[in-house]
Amino acid sequence: MKEPTSRRAFFRNAGLASLGAMAAGKMSAAETKAPDAKILGEAGVSTAERSKGVWTPVSDRKIRTGIAGFGVCQFGAAFGFQNHPNVEVVAVSDLLPERCAGLAKACRCDKTYPSLEEMVKDDTIEAVFVATDAPSHARHCIEALKHGKHVATAVPAVFGSMEDAEALLQAVRSSGRKYMMFETSCFHADLHAMRQIYSARGFGKLVYAEGEYYHYMGEPIPSYKDWRVGLPPQFYPTHSNAYYVGVTGGGFTEVSCMGIPSAVRHLQSANNRYRNPFGTEIALFRTSEGGMARMAVSWDTPGYDGEMGRVRGQRGSFYGKYQGLEKNLPGLSVPPLPPTVAPGGHGGSHGQLMNEFVTAILEDRQPLVDVAWALNMSVAGIVAHQSALKDGELLKIPQFKA
Repeated sequence: MKEPTSRRAFFRNAGLASLGAMAAGKMSAAETKAPDAKILGEAGVSTAERSKGVWTPVSDRKIRTGIAGFGVCQFGAAFGFQNHPNVEVVAVSDLLPERCAGLAKACRCDKTYPSLEEMVKDDTIEAVFVATDAPSHARHCIEALKHGKHVATAVPAVFGSMEDAEALLQAVRSSGRKYMMFETSCFHADLHAMRQIYSARGFGKLVYAEGEYYHYMGEPIPSYKDWRVGLPPQFYPTHSNAYYVGVTGGGFTEVSCMGIPSAVRHLQSANNRYRNPFGTEIALFRTSEGGMARMAVSWDTPGYDGEMGRVRGQRGSFYGKYQGLEKNLPGLSVPPLPPTVAPGGHGGSHGQLMNEFVTAILEDRQPLVDVAWALNMSVAGIVAHQSALKDGELLKIPQFKA
């Protein structure tokens, strides 16, 4: 089957800035620089075209925001908080002074803190974006929530720990604050269209879904305390799992996952802290609708890299475009962004995720990828890895509700 044009556009040279924002002179040279294509989660993505709709502000209020983390991904600045008309970035933090200074410059912010733990004590900060190392995401989000902050986080929500999942859920519930995970696949143009069609009953129940995250790492990517070295594929499952959870809002109830011992050195159990032998893990899930989903994550297979997926339902399917029984479909384009905000990387998802979080706070509503979606995407991968270590044993997966 010929690859659809819209999907081809997602998975080419990485980039962060839109031509429109650059022409307007709103973004610095550091912000428009394309990230290293080897960055985990940035491989094979491109700058997306801007939505042709007109953005309408819902408020003139500015949310005072703190940003934590400016590592190899430089994600602290990549989602464009500093360019949103309803945001004032008032503080940044990173454990390394030179990176903290770089984040401050990229976000046009003068106030810095040596750690997230110190930054969240600042009572003038209303919201925090956690772009720190993945093993610290849950701990840092819980700390920010305890200090009364709204929280957005890079993926995954939790990293290999079922206990952290329950602790994060309780922290969100008790805080009364907004929590959102910035899962980039959820605002790929194809997945956004699938979600709109599903909501309009254009698929009916999903019988089958596929999600794939392919990212070859013959050598480990630099990371804080080497957390990426030997990373179990299904510990980083949200880019693929979003192609069910992000379409339906549902989850996975059980899983059988298979892996194959890797030929890549750092993905062999004797050579990593996780005792992980796999560079590729393929999970077959039972979905909360009773259907099936195959979700693949692979680090050790050279070739086409990217995040992609497709669905088949009782009333229609989506393989780059809708083919089905529903004739009255809703609008499928992603929402318009403020003129100063670039769509950004990961298929134009960066700006959309940030704007969704900001707008949810202003409108006092749940953001799209709330704690339930975040945990249902993340925890399924933890259980899938356990299944792979048990040669594909069928295991139950806990369900999370906000």
